[in-house]
Amino acid sequence: MNAGPVRVLLVDDHPVVRRGLRAIIEELPGVAAVGEAGDGAAALAFLDAADAAAVDAVEADADGPTGRARPDVVLMDLQMGDGMHGVDATRAIAARPAPPAVLILTTYSTDADILAAVEAGATGYLLKDAPPEELAAAVRAAARGETVLAPTVAARLLGRVRAGRPALSPRESEILRLLAEGLANRQISRRLFISEATVKTHLVHIYDKLDVDSRTAAVAAGLAAGLIRPA
Repeated sequence: MNAGPVRVLLVDDHPVVRRGLRAIIEELPGVAAVGEAGDGAAALAFLDAADAAAVDAVEADADGPTGRARPDVVLMDLQMGDGMHGVDATRAIAARPAPPAVLILTTYSTDADILAAVEAGATGYLLKDAPPEELAAAVRAAARGETVLAPTVAARLLGRVRAGRPALSPRESEILRLLAEGLANRQISRRLFISEATVKTHLVHIYDKLDVDSRTAAVAAGLAAGLIRPA
């Protein structure tokens, strides 16, 4: 993450909502809104332009304003009219090299919406009635690579796993905790003095036990099941 303020891209199909979010963001210390997009496709275009501007700035040995506009966090709505929706956009962003974190901010809190977003690679999931201080903390946590879930969202996920709490080994629990801290496989291997291949093997077992297929989904499921504690 950059040393300056956390840079946020606002993605919502309602201009009034974007204007309100920008007003909130601009009041938060250490957070700055660097752009807006009306749907997922526009968000991807913004990221392409920001990446290109950053490359141009490096080649020119400069740090122009466009080069600094690459966001650290994308604040993403889910349903956006006829445009690309949030889940598809999140999946596309997560597939990019060194992607920004995607923090879902929506009015939708069904199990299907939550799981689809998490499986697509969202770092967190908040509802639009979240108070500004909760939003601020979530944005900063997402920029650090931490998973953030609104209390009601965590409760929904917990309801899905309450019938049968998965049993992780001590090593698997340790790796899951490090995933929640945002550590990559290589960092985990160094922290635990094990090979990256061993880390990957443990991840396969963790994913299987939690019935997920991504790092973010594993952390979300672990938080919901009480296997790890929120940061």
